[in-house]
Amino acid sequence: MAAPFTTLSEFQTVLSTLAGPDAEAVAAVRARDAQLTKPPGALGRLEALAEWYASWRGDASVRCERPQVIVFAGNHGVVAQGVSAFPAEVTVQMVANFHAGGAAINQLAELAGAQLHVHDLALDAPVADFTAAPAMSEAEVVSALSAGWEAVDPEADLVMTGEMGIGNTTSAAALAAALFGGEAEEWVGRGTGVDDVGLAVKRRVVSEGVARHGGQAPLELLRCLGGRELAAMAGAIASARARRIPVILDGFICCAAAAALEKAVPGALDHAVAGHRSAEAAHAKVLDALGKEPLLDLGMRLGEGTGAALAVQILRGALACHHGMATFAQAGVSEG
Repeated sequence: MAAPFTTLSEFQTVLSTLAGPDAEAVAAVRARDAQLTKPPGALGRLEALAEWYASWRGDASVRCERPQVIVFAGNHGVVAQGVSAFPAEVTVQMVANFHAGGAAINQLAELAGAQLHVHDLALDAPVADFTAAPAMSEAEVVSALSAGWEAVDPEADLVMTGEMGIGNTTSAAALAAALFGGEAEEWVGRGTGVDDVGLAVKRRVVSEGVARHGGQAPLELLRCLGGRELAAMAGAIASARARRIPVILDGFICCAAAAALEKAVPGALDHAVAGHRSAEAAHAKVLDALGKEPLLDLGMRLGEGTGAALAVQILRGALACHHGMATFAQAGVSEG
């Protein structure tokens, strides 16, 4: 489906008109849950997870059978300032690794039974260094949003977005700082493993970027401080909402991109849950700001959609219990 917008203003309008969860599906899930052979609430968050998933699919008996992982790759002009432990050419090399099946996300997507699609976004033309100019023009950010929107398989029943882009923890930190406030030190981590000198550079770069572009509307901040892969993830997450496809969010970079949607239109991420809490310290701050409690906390910080893909197993466990357990009547068990 072609993206139904050609400007940031039109994208904002699309966001503001997206439908909410299905109340009838919620009621049906709750009614069945009350009859299952367990004390009320005994499965904890699994019960809420099953309800959440059904509410967005509009079906109390729905299963998760066609998950999709979409990885977007982009390059960043700010890398020239020394914000990463790896050179920009690693982005291209890792995209080749994705296509060859050799990355962590390939393994976890296969484990989840998910289709994996990889999109490289103008890797030979990095976005601008945001300390000197907006990272993207409006045409560039709309193009990236559209690429994400159109990458979603309309037949998918769950979407996860991942990214690859040397320098993109710097971009995510700047975007998060501009969206939520606070000093650069609160948002900047070591990313790919920069030393103390590199960490100081990242902090300076983020401070300069926020000083230059801060105070603008959320989608403008995505344009000025983000990258093509961040904008594409935001576009895909919004597209999933338009198709009533639930989303599992990945790590810091994914959640920083998604946060621009939530800040632009409160509730825009109601169809999304957090797959995990990254070891990148600022991820916890973003999740707290979004009100998202992660399903997993395993010290991961790879990106690529890996934490989200792994969390599919938790969702499937929730649905298996909800649909497969016997009711008290079926099992001949007294309800007490």
